[in-house]
Amino acid sequence: MRGRAREATTLRAMAVATQPSPLRLPLPGGSPGATVRVHPLRCGEILLPPRALDRPSGALSQLRGMGVGTPRSRWSWVPVPVFLVEHPTAGRLLIDTGFHASVAGDPKTSLGRRQAWVLPARIGEDESAPARLRALGVDPADIGVVVMTHLHNDHASGASQFAHATFVVDGAEWGAACRGGFREGYRREHFDQPFDWRTVDYEGTDGHAGFERSLDLFGDGSVRLLSTPGHTLGHQSILLALEGRELLLTGDAAYTSRALDEDLLPIFVFAGAERYRHSMAQIRGYADRTPGALVICGHDAENWPQLQPSYG
Repeated sequence: MRGRAREATTLRAMAVATQPSPLRLPLPGGSPGATVRVHPLRCGEILLPPRALDRPSGALSQLRGMGVGTPRSRWSWVPVPVFLVEHPTAGRLLIDTGFHASVAGDPKTSLGRRQAWVLPARIGEDESAPARLRALGVDPADIGVVVMTHLHNDHASGASQFAHATFVVDGAEWGAACRGGFREGYRREHFDQPFDWRTVDYEGTDGHAGFERSLDLFGDGSVRLLSTPGHTLGHQSILLALEGRELLLTGDAAYTSRALDEDLLPIFVFAGAERYRHSMAQIRGYADRTPGALVICGHDAENWPQLQPSYG
């Protein structure tokens, strides 16, 4: 085995009840020349310490980055995004699921006591992904596919709200999540569920638009999955074809536009700083070569209020 395949190990070694199946691409429903409409949805917020997205240097850098010794009055709330993608012939899909609606009443219910204390979360009664969809006139049951950028709790907490959907995740990410736990940002209850989990494998795939590894979800170029490891072993970013331009969703491969511009390394790097910087360099290169493209970063509190309700 090579590289990430070796690191992912085999699924049979994972102590989980759920075993995903390989995804056969392309998914049905693609159509030549298709473009999509995208709706950014804020599905909760998470409280981060001041240096979480700009790792400090020197002694005890990780602890200082995690806010040890910094009063929480100086921490900041950042958005937890979900994206509704409407494809003209393949139907509706989501990118990530945000926080479960139960976080509104008691974050510990979904996140667990330790996670709810270490990085506090909040969500309004009308901010869960299903509530956001209904506000747009979309029945959550109409979501056929959920693409997971990765399986951290702020992205996967709400997965059970779409138990009927097919979930698409990098096989390396599934392996990392099954081996990991609280310290790595995972909560097994979020994904070890009898849903239709499907894994993709980037090994040997072709590059696209300056990204070294990519997959065409519907075979029509409208939704492309991009391998951007570093934040986690199997992190994916998403490139979407709009009418006349493209939209890149970086996920947590780049937390903010400032981090992307200034090459800032966050404290949340679970698969190596070298990988993280390499993926961020691919994103930066794409943005530089494609000035007409829109790039939406993972948890950008400064830019989120400037986003439009939809792009198409």
